[in-house]
Amino acid sequence: MTTTFQALGLHPQLVQAVSELGFVTPTPIQSATIPLLLNGRDVLGQAQTGTGKTAAFALPMLHAIEPRSAGVQGLVVAPTRELANQVATAIYSYGQYRHVRVLPIYGGQSYARQISRLERGVDIVVGTPGRMLDLIRKHVLDLSNVRYLVLDEADEMLSMGFVEDIETILQEIPAARQSALFSATLSGAVRALADRYMATPESITINPENLTLSSTEQRCYVVRSSDKLAAVSRLLEMEKVTSALIFTRTRVSTAELAEALSVRGFQSEALHGDLGQDAREAVLGRFRRQRFTCLVATDVAARGLDIDDVTHVINYDLPLDPEYYVHRIGRTGRAGKEGTAISLVTPKEMWRLSRIEKYTRSPILRAELPSKDQVLKHRDDCFVGELQNELGKGKLEHERDLVSQLIESGCDPLDVAAAAIQLARMGEGDRLLEDIVDVSKPAKRNGRHTKSYAGNKGRNTSSRGKRSHEPDMVRLSMNLGKSQQLHPGEIVGAIAGTARVPGQAIGAIRIGKHETFVDVTEKHADRVLQRMRGWKVRGNAVVLRRAD
Repeated sequence: MTTTFQALGLHPQLVQAVSELGFVTPTPIQSATIPLLLNGRDVLGQAQTGTGKTAAFALPMLHAIEPRSAGVQGLVVAPTRELANQVATAIYSYGQYRHVRVLPIYGGQSYARQISRLERGVDIVVGTPGRMLDLIRKHVLDLSNVRYLVLDEADEMLSMGFVEDIETILQEIPAARQSALFSATLSGAVRALADRYMATPESITINPENLTLSSTEQRCYVVRSSDKLAAVSRLLEMEKVTSALIFTRTRVSTAELAEALSVRGFQSEALHGDLGQDAREAVLGRFRRQRFTCLVATDVAARGLDIDDVTHVINYDLPLDPEYYVHRIGRTGRAGKEGTAISLVTPKEMWRLSRIEKYTRSPILRAELPSKDQVLKHRDDCFVGELQNELGKGKLEHERDLVSQLIESGCDPLDVAAAAIQLARMGEGDRLLEDIVDVSKPAKRNGRHTKSYAGNKGRNTSSRGKRSHEPDMVRLSMNLGKSQQLHPGEIVGAIAGTARVPGQAIGAIRIGKHETFVDVTEKHADRVLQRMRGWKVRGNAVVLRRAD
């Protein structure tokens, strides 16, 4: 098994980029796949998200193309806008020193902006099938020069009903191309697609084991991005934190968060790429000696970090790659000690959390943040405990004399004690306790509920009843359910793809044993009912109608 990226034979600029991103040794899927792709072979890969498959197909693509020379040379087709954006960001990072032009295209973005970028010239396009087809039909996405094709998470795309769109796209690409197909499962439909459109591909299978530590408690809290600071402040106050490693996504946010936490009374320092080696070692030395509680860092800054006795790892920002999640939380719960891994997740990131759970094969507990009343009671309990500790020590003669003087001057003993407590606790004012919006409930704006759409992976499936609880939404019913192995992604993909309605038009989904309810916007309901006539799921005819 190859142990370095340089030994794989990649372009030196690519090796430099991945090294600076913190990649030390290739993952199994990278070691197995990259040499084959560099040799011009087609690859059919079975691998979960988080095994490093993006780099496995992106690095050979970046090695093979000639930047800024011949239009779109690389094409990556992905099932969701989130994945397309994530893959495009990764490819741009890997190819930064080759000056590669990468464009993500997906629904919900301005056509004008995407068309303008395509007209100026793009080397690699990463996108979802629907928007790709739209741009092909508008004659602005030209795939006649594509040399390298990737179908990412093919099983997801097929289950979402994109097979015809994919085949139409493939017909626009020259037959003399190199292809890579990656899928978590190699179903009959996936293999049939590979047989039709790939040239005797090499098969690679990677099956990761459970990757997280049993000694680490994993919890997550769903909050708005704007409430993250308030949320982490409550948690740091309520948890028994000796030393916490807090991860953010950018070097700028590490310094900002460390400063904000310090102002609130939580001793914090930042570890980022702008620090020289001496400064970095000084910060780590202070953290090891527990001179401060919270070390705020990025993944790159924390690479190679080996510190014992970290009680908490906090994902202030979720990592883009599930593999990084494993690396992060592996820094707590060491040497037989218990550790805690906490993640702050925005509603739009629930799909990413699901990918992490799928990759690690380990559930992450959805927990509720401590309430204001709970935090205030905790403060009272801590103060009373400290006070009782001082009382138990004795040696209060001087203080008793002061109390006696105040009583003799006419002060009430209870008032004296209350005033002393107030003075002693004045510093607690620095620990702000803001309101935090409960994102499990619909937000209100000007007296009206604001709609919230969670995306394909995080879509609400718990809404009950035959009528939609959301304004301007209509509940539809269909005659299939769990007995037919129906799942939300399949429903969303079929409706969005067949009825040609935006994903935002689809709301709550509840799948029962033999019946399913799905909410769509009122203005799209008739279109969905008309276009979905004749829809079949694994040979079963679907009857779709308005729920009573």
